[in-house]
Amino acid sequence: MLRKLLHYRIQKKSKKHKHMDAFTERQEALVNSSWEAFKKNIPQLSILFYTLILEKVPDAKDMFSFLKNFDGIPHNNSTLEAHAELIFEMTRDSAVQLRAKGKVDVADDVTLEYLGSVHVQKGVIDLHFMVFKEAMLKTIKKAVEDKWSEELDCAWGIAYDELAAAIKKAMGWP
Repeated sequence: MLRKLLHYRIQKKSKKHKHMDAFTERQEALVNSSWEAFKKNIPQLSILFYTLILEKVPDAKDMFSFLKNFDGIPHNNSTLEAHAELIFEMTRDSAVQLRAKGKVDVADDVTLEYLGSVHVQKGVIDLHFMVFKEAMLKTIKKAVEDKWSEELDCAWGIAYDELAAAIKKAMGWP
């Protein structure tokens, strides 16, 4: 068990996963089960997610049309909830793709080219990706509560890192 935990910590600390071990069936199952927990409380968890982001990067508020005209995070905002759900779903899909294909392909209705252009247009920088990841992990932790583990953190972290790497590549980053 200690060896496994050490392996997950090493993977978690690795910023680039070009040579990562294959995404395991267990990691995929952890992401899928926590995704289901997230979906059960999207209204509250989406507010938590954006609150965590804006606590770290208040200027990010202007990047989201559904936040621009509000003081704080709007409650009962279907656009905010849909955007949060999309981000978490794309990360969950990345976990599934990593397990099945060993790489991330973005869903049919959203192309990497489109995601890259939107991120460039909004002025996304590397700090934003890091803050999103941290907010995502804290939000999933809240969703699963006592089922949270280092292994779950690592699985979501890898899936997010691989999705972010694909988006950054589409943005023209090296």
